Amino acid sequence: MEQTSPSPTGRSKYPAGFRPRRGLNWVSLGLMYASYYVCRYNFRFATTGMVQEFGFSTFQITGILSAWSLAYGIGQLVNGLITDRIGGRAAMLIGAAGTIIINLVYGFASFAGTFTTFALIWLMNGYFQSFGAPGMIKINAAWFNRNERGTFAGIFGFMIQLGQVSIGALAPLILAGFTIGTWTVAKGDWRWLFRIPPLITAVCAIIMAFCAKETPDEAGWPGLIHDEVDSSGGARISIGKCFRIVFTHPLVWYYAVAYACTGAVRSSSDQLAVLYFHDVLKLNTEDKPRALIWTLSYLMPMVAVGGSLVSGIISDRFFRGHRSPVAMGLYFLQAVVIGLAAVVIYSGVVGPTPGGIFLGCLFLIMISLMVNSTHSLVGAAAPMDIGGRKMAGFASGVIDSFQYFGMTIFLPATGWLIDKCGWGVWYPTMAGFGIIGGVAMLLVMKKQRALGHFNNPT
Repeated sequence: MEQTSPSPTGRSKYPAGFRPRRGLNWVSLGLMYASYYVCRYNFRFATTGMVQEFGFSTFQITGILSAWSLAYGIGQLVNGLITDRIGGRAAMLIGAAGTIIINLVYGFASFAGTFTTFALIWLMNGYFQSFGAPGMIKINAAWFNRNERGTFAGIFGFMIQLGQVSIGALAPLILAGFTIGTWTVAKGDWRWLFRIPPLITAVCAIIMAFCAKETPDEAGWPGLIHDEVDSSGGARISIGKCFRIVFTHPLVWYYAVAYACTGAVRSSSDQLAVLYFHDVLKLNTEDKPRALIWTLSYLMPMVAVGGSLVSGIISDRFFRGHRSPVAMGLYFLQAVVIGLAAVVIYSGVVGPTPGGIFLGCLFLIMISLMVNSTHSLVGAAAPMDIGGRKMAGFASGVIDSFQYFGMTIFLPATGWLIDKCGWGVWYPTMAGFGIIGGVAMLLVMKKQRALGHFNNPT
């Protein structure tokens, strides 16, 4: 049985051919997961159209998103366990099939125009999408050693942003309207945002089905990856043992609290951005304004990728696979930046002027840098460290569910406040979550030192 050996730089050395095969596995999984985001972030580009057509308030729009996030959070817990039983590949394909069907239903059956109709359909999308992260993380826990997982988390962030870039570029084109032969899509017809993107998911599902393998063993590379949690054979475990190990882990709940803070800020800054551009900066998506397209489709994803990758590499190379020191710094910096932005916005200089639009875009870009870095570190790398390849699905589900429980509570509250008090309350409501997340990571560090993990990581 072949074994990895460390190089003088601490980088794992593998037999020839292994890294390309792992790369193929990861690319097929990454594309699959990115396509989930295409069928998730299409919603934010449809918000202005739904508001104009049905008169929905910001509170109602956030209520639909809250229904999605509640289903996603509960689904993470349930589907994390299912994933550890059926395998990550099957889980991701089930999620893809459900996502495709539900998006098409949203695009073709949403003419009733009631809040309940939209909320129920999007709730179902949330449940099926919750198969994605546990499935992908479980597979990659079997393909990456601990000292590589922070870097993997950065690549994970890249694939998420690839999905956002794709829908960010595609949505304005759809909303601008087009004609191909006898097929015409009218300008501003937001329902096509839910009809075209599922086709992308379908193509990615076919690619993943042929290319992805559950473990290196299945691909002909046995014994290369060390599982520090449970190194016995196979990648499956009983539900009882999975519950016991994950729920009693000394760090999992600190990570969960921190990730709830990430979810509160990330969902608000991402999902309400289009409405913010429309209401405050007076920029409409269907007119394809450069500031909106560049900010949402390119600059926010680019800095998110850079931050995710750099923070992951730093945690691998300088902190020997520990995520908490880097995440703590990011959370506290996030609190400072959002607080300063809130003061600037309160002064009234952010608005439909060149300078005001620049500042409005800049603040969202800075938030994207920090919140997506913690999203990758805490949500992708930490569950693999806690659960190993046998329990990474459930560990991911437990931690990631809190991101969406935070979103479930925070988004409607934010929407209600915006309806009552205006957009001036948006940033102040986000500011405190960075402090809470930073404190949670500080407690993780203290617990790790008490357990001796910084001297002898496990």
